[in-house]
Amino acid sequence: MTGTGDGDEVDRLREVLRDHPPVDDRERASQAAFLDALDRLDRPFDRSADPTHVTASGIVVGERGVVLHKHRRLGRWLQPGGHLDPGESPATAVLRECAEETGLAVRHPAGGPLLVHVDVHPAGGHVHLDLRYLVLGPDADPAPPPGESQEVAWFTWEEADRLADGALSGALRSARRVVPTSAGPEEWEDTP
Repeated sequence: MTGTGDGDEVDRLREVLRDHPPVDDRERASQAAFLDALDRLDRPFDRSADPTHVTASGIVVGERGVVLHKHRRLGRWLQPGGHLDPGESPATAVLRECAEETGLAVRHPAGGPLLVHVDVHPAGGHVHLDLRYLVLGPDADPAPPPGESQEVAWFTWEEADRLADGALSGALRSARRVVPTSAGPEEWEDTP
């Protein structure tokens, strides 16, 4: 399909998306748009191949709650994430992007990457096919490097939801369903 070796990754992603239960009508529409895009794009992981491309973001959770950062251009509190580097999988990209934007050493839950939400949205002249993963963060203060938004903080689930737009709110609801409410990181390691 892609001619670049991404065919197996696209097929795996298509299967994951078909099995993913949407949390609301917005996510259901995004899921359908995402699958349609995968059917028509030659290189969906390559942001230089088409204005519509896959991105990865993380719902970073930990003992303190949820990490959000204030996007410098948009001026909104969002989950960290961004574009895939050439040859990078979405599951790898989300860890890199979260670490770059928060300064936290994040990781996937035990059992591997856990997709909790998908969203398709315009982003400054192009379209993001965003895969949102649950990512575990340490009990540490965010410390983004220079060049990244310095407005990064832990929020309670309730505070994060109050700051969230419709797309992020759905992702927070999905993530919260799989995170034990009183669990510490040692318990999250066993989260399905």
